[in-house]
Amino acid sequence: MPAPLSLTVNGQARTLEASAQVTLLQLLRNDLGLNGPKYGCGLGQCGACTVLVDGTAARACVIPAHGVCGREITTLEGLGHRGQAHPVQQAFIDAQAAQCGYCLNGMVMMAAALLARNPTPTDDDIRRELSGNLCRCGTHLEILQAVHRAALLMATTGNTAS
Repeated sequence: MPAPLSLTVNGQARTLEASAQVTLLQLLRNDLGLNGPKYGCGLGQCGACTVLVDGTAARACVIPAHGVCGREITTLEGLGHRGQAHPVQQAFIDAQAAQCGYCLNGMVMMAAALLARNPTPTDDDIRRELSGNLCRCGTHLEILQAVHRAALLMATTGNTAS
């Protein structure tokens, strides 16, 4: 039976009805029409569904929607906006760090979370942070370059928001 839940998604307070079985990913995609987080494995292992919950990267496919009541959820759509991409988004564009794009949501969201905690990560820091995100296209070097570029962009613009 659906029950009301309130949360903030991309800066907007939302109140929705959802059953206890609905995951955060289902709520974001099906009820709110947000297509940034992707359904990949459904087990929280591939990273395609990554969102930020109160600024911390989390796998939306395994989180019950009711488990995030009262929390701040940021999706790929909430990082930047038309005409003003978040530095991580811009860096991924600049570095051409996508091929098929399926892993891109998870890579960008994990990179944003990393840079919010560690504005000057090493290659090892980045590899460790992104190790749980699967990319089958082989753009790993470009992704690494994009995260370093994002760190530089954030440092020069003073944008440290995640």
